[in-house]
Amino acid sequence: MVLKKAGLFPIVLAILLLWHLVTAALNVPEFMFPRPLSVAGALWEMLKNGELYRNSVSSLFRVTVGFYLAVVTAIPMGLLIGRQRCLRTILNPLVQFLRPISPLAWIPMALMWFGIGDKPAIFLIFLSSFFPLVVFTTSSVLNIRTTYLRVAENFGLKGFKVYMKVILPAALPEIITALRITLGTAWLVIVAAEMIAVKSGLGYLIIDARNSLRMDMVVAGMVVIGTVGLILDYMVRLLERMPSVEWSRMRR
Repeated sequence: MVLKKAGLFPIVLAILLLWHLVTAALNVPEFMFPRPLSVAGALWEMLKNGELYRNSVSSLFRVTVGFYLAVVTAIPMGLLIGRQRCLRTILNPLVQFLRPISPLAWIPMALMWFGIGDKPAIFLIFLSSFFPLVVFTTSSVLNIRTTYLRVAENFGLKGFKVYMKVILPAALPEIITALRITLGTAWLVIVAAEMIAVKSGLGYLIIDARNSLRMDMVVAGMVVIGTVGLILDYMVRLLERMPSVEWSRMRR
């Protein structure tokens, strides 16, 4: 469905054909870079034994929990920082200091604090999503037309009502763009974290297949990661079709 909507079928077929022709023409050994049919066989093998399903669900669970935790904390924080100058003065330097630090740099501390399992991976996902969401949301609030806020004041809107009826709807287009970017980053980070911090997930599947010298499974895992990432991006893009989002974008 996603491939059809995006018109990617011809592109995918062309890539598969080119992949096969290049590896066959150069006589690339299977253990170095497997051919498409070998990867398809590995995918079918992992589907039959349930390994692909179990690891995909594990990765999606960690990303979902960590990403949602970031969304419900970062967006309200960004709205407040963007609206309240005093909070912006206090918190913005701290956010800008922590934001450039790679989430993977936190892996040693995450393992020390949470041990092996889901918690360190969820923590890393949270970090990878939280700070970019705060920055994007703050910026979107600062870019809101002052006309909207003046109209809200004229109608007597104050406090929480201003945020819900004016600020959040006006900032939604940029926030949804931020969600797309941060979700992609979160999906990237979870794969890297699972190679180190946990014993399940697509990242663990790839590193385990490498240790077993199953390069066909390694590439199959990469294909699954890319496909799931494409589907997640498509799902977030559906939010852009919300009437309030389209209206806000047209009025900018």
